[in-house]
Amino acid sequence: MDTRRPHNGDGFGVGYYTPPSLGPEPCIFTSTIPAWNCINLERLAAKTTSSLIFAHVRATTEGSLSDNNCHPFRHGRLMWMHNGNVGGWKFVKRRLADSLGDQWFMGVQGGTDSEWAFALFLDSLERAGHDPNSDPGPDGFGHTVLRKAMLQTIKRINQFIKEIPEQFRGDEDLDTRSLLNFAVTDGQSVVCTRYVSSTTDEAASLYFSSGTNWKQEGPKGNYKMERRDKGADIVLVASEPLTFERDNWVTVPTNSTLTIHKQTVMIHPIIDEYYNPSPSYTRSSGFAVSKGLVSNAPGAAQALTSGMSGAVTPPLGLMEVESMSGATE
Repeated sequence: MDTRRPHNGDGFGVGYYTPPSLGPEPCIFTSTIPAWNCINLERLAAKTTSSLIFAHVRATTEGSLSDNNCHPFRHGRLMWMHNGNVGGWKFVKRRLADSLGDQWFMGVQGGTDSEWAFALFLDSLERAGHDPNSDPGPDGFGHTVLRKAMLQTIKRINQFIKEIPEQFRGDEDLDTRSLLNFAVTDGQSVVCTRYVSSTTDEAASLYFSSGTNWKQEGPKGNYKMERRDKGADIVLVASEPLTFERDNWVTVPTNSTLTIHKQTVMIHPIIDEYYNPSPSYTRSSGFAVSKGLVSNAPGAAQALTSGMSGAVTPPLGLMEVESMSGATE
């Protein structure tokens, strides 16, 4: 963490998967104090290993300062976190909540739009015929299942915003643009999104890097991604580059998903009314900057590390990029 810019001090959370003998559910550690002031985090991190880790530092937008509002959120073996905001939240919250099955409605413990979005994801997963309470087996739910549930979650959020009654449309507090950088994992596959519900605005930033070794170099806290061969054992996904070697980081395209599964990184466009296929199309970064969610401005860093055999990536030059037509269901 770059402590030279001590933003996002409204708590933090770390979630990680333990050996199978301890069960398939991830361990979650959260605190409401700033991450850089938590000596226990430093002590635990120095002696903890895991094949897959979610980490999140929080800047409050919705919900009070409490452990229940710290990411990542968990249900069974699933973990979830969010960087951004749901547009027009106070105007769509009731509609979103009313659409949920009882279990997912009652499962929300905090007051953030992020946790309600996770409840919506669980509801979408169940509606697609996959019980979030079930044990999906050693291979998890599958990256395609997770990605489709994620896309349905975004689609439903957009629909709730479109259904905001006309009498509220002139409210000066209403901004219908959403920044939806979500991340979900079942311990085997990981799906992340970089998304904004706008045709003219840029999404919150998101990057990934891969290599064979994440090595500390120089002063304490300085790390570098090494590539000893053409293979890769580690994938990092973050809202801003975590090292000074910017050429080691690949920008995730706006309005797309990034999937990590079995030695492959896949990028799929999210094709809806806010998608533009032109590589030369430019968007304004003003909205994301105003929220502090781009890499050259104070931003909420969300990072994922994966070193497990089922979620590593090939060399960046061999990255698999797939079309997503038909995957927007």
